[in-house]
This record gives sequence, structure tokens and C-alpha cells, in this order.
Amino acid sequence: MAAPRAEVVIDLDHLRHNVAHLDGLAASADTMAIVKADGYGHGAVEIARAAVEAGATWLGSCSLAEALALRAAGLTVPILAWLDPPGTDYAPGVEQGVDLSVSSIAQLDDVAAAAARAGRTARVHLKIDTGLSRNGCPAAGWAELVERAARTRTVEVHSIWSHLAVADEIGHPATDAQAERFDDAYREAVAAGLDPRRHLANSAALITRPDLHFDLVRPGIAIYGLNPVPAPADLRPVMTFRSTVALAKRVPAGESVSYGLSWTAKADTNLALVPVGYADGVPRSLSNRMDVWLRGRRRPIVGRVCMDQVVVDCGDDAVAEGDEVVLFGPGDRGEPTAREWADTTGTIDYEIVTGMYRPRVARTYTGTRAAAGVGSGVGAGPAAEVTAHAATGTPR
Repeated sequence: MAAPRAEVVIDLDHLRHNVAHLDGLAASADTMAIVKADGYGHGAVEIARAAVEAGATWLGSCSLAEALALRAAGLTVPILAWLDPPGTDYAPGVEQGVDLSVSSIAQLDDVAAAAARAGRTARVHLKIDTGLSRNGCPAAGWAELVERAARTRTVEVHSIWSHLAVADEIGHPATDAQAERFDDAYREAVAAGLDPRRHLANSAALITRPDLHFDLVRPGIAIYGLNPVPAPADLRPVMTFRSTVALAKRVPAGESVSYGLSWTAKADTNLALVPVGYADGVPRSLSNRMDVWLRGRRRPIVGRVCMDQVVVDCGDDAVAEGDEVVLFGPGDRGEPTAREWADTTGTIDYEIVTGMYRPRVARTYTGTRAAAGVGSGVGAGPAAEVTAHAATGTPR
């Protein structure tokens, strides 16, 4: 088998560990594993199966199309989809038992009409904007929305929910302010005759705010082993990005490397050419600012990151074509991490790993299980028990 040109390796055992750990932190609530954006670049279906095996009883997707893809793959646990444009036909989601988020009267009417066409009741989660000012019903329209939802016969209100803006900043007063607004919204929903469950906590709040766990928590980045808060959590990074040496050569002192000749060898040195570049997810802004793990140690990238390749300075150490190159990984051996890339480029590790979903980057899984359907919310049998429990939305 040929060595990988560009490959992300997804450790599903690490994923299961993270989900089980987070599920344990929120023992009084159900756990919704967020697998939007193709599982943050890790592969939505494989991540979803492993997450449910590890204790997640819900799945979260951004779009209805993402949710339907999970259903098509055989995942039977409850799935919430929360962001689609006007004009979306929600009927396939209703038919497939996908929970739908509603943030406006117009959207409620669209979902109700889709339910009527499908001949089924649509289960919805009403979203209140508590201060993030993105999706969600503004407070001024909330009373009308909950009252209309309570009267709509083709709709069942399962939950109310919202999203936190700065839960990753421990102690920020805005989180308490959002929690207060959320409580006000819940009281209004109850006054309208609803009996909704509640969910508010993202990864950061799951780890640091047990008072906000309510009935359901929604870990996203944390299930992939990346910690969004400066607080301890036993998380293991799931993704490793690797390649191989395509060419090794020795160049004399004074020779420069790559476009712009921005790096010049001060002494004779061995260079390794690695066939990955910004088309494969390596930010060009890391030119002359990043290391890789090669032959048991960190070594610097020299010269500009190109579309298809980077060059590594190996000094006098021997390097051979076909040697493995780790661009980022868990960091256990001292290799660079996705967080390091993010810190260096001024972004977040969410963007780094999600950006690895690229046509030229192969994806390989470790820690897979032969009987993937058993207990994974796929098909019948033990999975049906998981589905029946999760569908109630009742805290454990």
C-alpha cells in the first residue's frame, strides 16, 4: 500500500473516552453529541455511531440535510436540526423523526404545514435568543411564539433552548445574564401551557457550569478532545494529521527555500519535502512558523507553505523518503497540536480540525468495532433501547 500523501487519522477510542467522560460530568442530564459540519471534520456518521456507543443519547446537526444523512446511515437516536433557510421543506425531517428547531412564527408555520403534509406530528425545540444575537426568537416575540406553539395541533414542543456566547470565559457575567433570561423564557413557556424540557450548556458550560446542565447538554468541540476552557478535563484529541517525506536532499549553505526565498540555509543541511500544503489544510500563515514531528523529534518548516508542499529542515540528521511526518496530533510525544496551530495563526482549534475536511485528505479510523450497530443507535435490537430512552428526553 502506498504511503499517505495527506491523511487524518481519527481515533474512535479517544472519541468514546471523551463522550463517556463528559456524560459522567453531566450525570443528571442526557447528552447530545454535536456532529455538525461532518463531525467537525472527523466524519459525522462514524463519530455519531461511536458517540452513541459511549453514552450519548441524542445527536445534533446544523442542517436538516445533515440530520437526514445520519438517518440514512441507520442512526435511530433522536436528532436535532436547527438552522435551515426559508423555503426548506421540513416534511422529510418530520417523516424521519428529526427534531426541528423553531425561532419564529413563520418557521413554526412552515414546520406545522410540513407536518400536515407528512401526516405526522412534528417535534420541535423553541429557541430563545438570550444574548448571543444570532439565531433564536427575540424576547419581544417569545410570548407570541410559545402561545402559538401551544395551540398548533401538528406540533409537539419538546424543549426550549438557547446558546451561550462566552461560556468559555470562566466567570464572565454575561453567562449569568443569559441564564436569567433563559429562566424567564422557561417561565413564559410554562405559563403558555407548555411543559418543555430545557437545554443550554455547550462544551464549556458542561465542564464549568453544572448549574446549567438542565435536562440535556450539548458538547461539541469537547467530544473531539479539544478543551474550550482553561479548566481541567480528561479529554483526548481525536484527530492526527500526517503525511510522508516525498523527497530528501542535502543543500549547501546559502541556498534558499520556496517562493520568495524567505529562508536561507546558514550551513549545509538536509531538507525533507512533504507533499501537503494550503490546499490540504496547512495555513499559509504558518510559513516559517511551524514544526512537524519527523524521526522522533520536532523539526521546523522552512520557507513558504505552498499549495501542495512544505519543506522541513532536518539539519545533519538522516531522513529518508517514505518517513512518516506528523503535522499535528494529540501532543503526547511532543508533536504539534491543533491548538498550537490555532494559537500561532490567531484562530481557534475548531477551525483547524473542521478545515481538514478536504477532497485530497484521506480519512482513516482506528478503534473501530466490528459490530458497529450493536448499542449504537443503528438498526434494531439493543439500539432500540437507547432510542426509547432518549426519545423521552427525561433526565436519567
